[in-house]
Amino acid sequence: MTERVLTPRNRGFLFLDSHPAGCRQLVADMWEACPAPASVPAEEPAGTGPVALVIGSSAGYGLAATLAGLKRAGIRGIAVSFEKAPTERRTATAGWYRTAATADLARGAGRDLVFLNGDAFSDAMKQQVADLIEERFGGRLDYLVYSVAAPRRTDPDTGAAYASVLKPIGRANRTKTLVFDDQGVPEVREVETAPAEGDDVEQTVAVMGGADWERWIDHLSGRGLLAEGFATVALSYIGSPLTAALYRQGTIGAAKAHLEATARTLDERLAKTVGGRAVTSVNGAAVTQSSTAIPGIALYTGLLRGVLGADLVPPIRQLATLWDQLTGAAPLALDEEGRIRLDTWELTEAVQSAVGERWAAVTTDTVAELADVEWFHAEVRRLYGFSAPGVDYTAPVATDVPWPDHTR
Repeated sequence: MTERVLTPRNRGFLFLDSHPAGCRQLVADMWEACPAPASVPAEEPAGTGPVALVIGSSAGYGLAATLAGLKRAGIRGIAVSFEKAPTERRTATAGWYRTAATADLARGAGRDLVFLNGDAFSDAMKQQVADLIEERFGGRLDYLVYSVAAPRRTDPDTGAAYASVLKPIGRANRTKTLVFDDQGVPEVREVETAPAEGDDVEQTVAVMGGADWERWIDHLSGRGLLAEGFATVALSYIGSPLTAALYRQGTIGAAKAHLEATARTLDERLAKTVGGRAVTSVNGAAVTQSSTAIPGIALYTGLLRGVLGADLVPPIRQLATLWDQLTGAAPLALDEEGRIRLDTWELTEAVQSAVGERWAAVTTDTVAELADVEWFHAEVRRLYGFSAPGVDYTAPVATDVPWPDHTR
């Protein structure tokens, strides 16, 4: 077994290695932060509990959906992600280690959760999942959570490859953004992003819109695997007016609008076929590997934390609320567009006004006063298993952690 002392090496917010023990601690901390259900049956027969499929289960809100589903809703089923194994030169990706830790928690909770590693966009993965639902989980699926953020997608029908881009629509966008130097010292810069051109919007919608979500439903429905009352949710984000030009009004926003339109189409169809539901869930701001790649979002999130402090609602608590609504433990609360809103704490007039004032005033000289940069920097490091409380980073750690074995 390979053991190494790992130190963080990064290029901006992207880290070259991940720390297995730190990733395990992150998962354990999320598990502890997830509230237990209000009432738990004294004894639950083996092989019971709702059958769920979480697509994009190893990071961000998808990881929170998996952990909250296990603890809050008692799910069993399948979790799909796409991670890289360890090599002689590199550790595995952080999601690989988080998945191994999640599998141990599921096993300890007595839940049969299968973890599959592969391309969720492919028909081969859809076939493998459908076979498992049929053979292992009684041929019925109760819930599907779709949380995929990817840079590219290949259409299984045509073989066409699409690439998503993060660009404004119509004109260039100039925004403040937050960076850190090699010593972790924060700096506020202004960056300009060129507008979308050619088929940038169509390409981004093809990757990040609702096409693959609908394809999953088509495949599982075609196999007769959707249970009566089946519910599916795709995770989304709207965000602040401060970041709207590049996000919600940009190419990614066009993809999110397509995702929400797909939800309405699927909702009507599922209601007729299985008495089911399809919705999108609009989540609040969080530090994730996807969000740190968006100019302005890092600064905005740091300022938001500066305003809210501990009142900033983490993904695991948001997803506990989502599972309550999906399972009927709490009423399904939809906005006028038919979306579950888990971001209301972020978008109140008072919070956005306070963040906006700080955004206008923030500079490199004032950022440490106006934004919680220490928290943000630590959160980024924790995404890769570093800066996790209680982990000895001077000790060698085994890096060749195996992928969870679902044959046992």
